[in-house]
Amino acid sequence: MGGLTTRSDRLQNRGSGGSPQRGDRGTTVVPMIQHVTLNNGVTMPSLGLGVFQSPPEETAAAVETALELGYRHIDTAAAYGNERQVGEGIRRSGIDRGEVFIETKVWVSDYGFDETLHAFDKATRKLGVDRLDLLILHQPATDRFERTIAAYQALEKLLADGRVRAIGVSNFMRHHLDDLLKQTRIVPAVNQIELHPYFSQPDVQKAGAEHGILTQAWSPIGGITFYPGWGEDRRSVIEDPAIGAIAEDLGRSPAQVMLRWQLQHGRSAIPKSTNPKRIAENFDVFGFELTGEQMAAIDALDTGVRSGPDPDVPRLERFNMVIPED
Repeated sequence: MGGLTTRSDRLQNRGSGGSPQRGDRGTTVVPMIQHVTLNNGVTMPSLGLGVFQSPPEETAAAVETALELGYRHIDTAAAYGNERQVGEGIRRSGIDRGEVFIETKVWVSDYGFDETLHAFDKATRKLGVDRLDLLILHQPATDRFERTIAAYQALEKLLADGRVRAIGVSNFMRHHLDDLLKQTRIVPAVNQIELHPYFSQPDVQKAGAEHGILTQAWSPIGGITFYPGWGEDRRSVIEDPAIGAIAEDLGRSPAQVMLRWQLQHGRSAIPKSTNPKRIAENFDVFGFELTGEQMAAIDALDTGVRSGPDPDVPRLERFNMVIPED
């Protein structure tokens, strides 16, 4: 797993999570921002804004708000249909491009060597940038894994050419990682997986740690356990009484407690929201710590039950979705 570092930056006219502190001469003091060091030496803010299911018409405002609050990491994907709006939000924020860590994902229909190189062109055109900080494959796509390998080899070329700073994967289980590593040269820097207190995937995390792959949590506050349309017989992790009790003791929200749990385990987390209040709340997690007992209590909530799609089950209609050129 990548190393964990922190730093406190003073950024002119830029806010922080929660309550920005005004310093001398109109500057805003951003609180401690935690970074992780990836296996190729690139540093990445450990906490980012996710935009999965964020409507395009709301995405630019959410990104602009997040950056004004102090976020410096935005996670999007070709399949989300909002890369263009992410780029718009970054430009509207006035934050220098070099200060924003942009992560996006190649969709399955663009797997293959030449196809993935073209997917990079599509993504950067929509985002309005010429270089990506992190580009990852969105699914292992076991029904066409030879194309997955070719796609990853294209990521290796993009990395060698300096067009991306780091490469990785998403939703890869241990056996997918094993198969990938046998046929490629560069170890992924990141594996983004479903990970929340009810489903922490310890074996996948262990597989990543064995190879120096950082685990990044999607649905880090368990949104997948309460989003509409993902099944009826689910327990909402955000309403879990154990997490609620810890939140009450600390004077924090359940979401903040879960994000703090993610960060203290050395993971990256990308909570999603388009609500300015929640975006701020999710970023305000650097000023407190969970005790060992509280961490263990949250660890013990793992049910081993996945709430999102199974990466080993092909979804042909979804996988074949065409990503527009513009």
